[in-house]
Amino acid sequence: MISKDEILHVAELANLKFQDNEVDSFVSQLDKIVNMESKLSSVDTTGIEPTYNMGDTNTVFREDKGIHTQTREQMLENVPETDNNLIKVPTIVDKEDDE
Repeated sequence: MISKDEILHVAELANLKFQDNEVDSFVSQLDKIVNMESKLSSVDTTGIEPTYNMGDTNTVFREDKGIHTQTREQMLENVPETDNNLIKVPTIVDKEDDE
């Protein structure tokens, strides 16, 4: 069974914050998922070839060739901020000083 402490540990690693009732809900949901996996692993698949791809392995798509339709300068005209000819984006992961 998945414990509340394990959910909180993974949430901390992923920098996620949850209310207590959400954590309890996750414990229940993940426990059901783990139980379903254990049921699936008990199925005898002796002699059954693994399925790696559900569709035809022949591709119907065109060959992947890069097409340059804009210059770097044209693309950078559309961004709000640049730095050294690169797109500058806001920081999304804060590092704490004590790490």
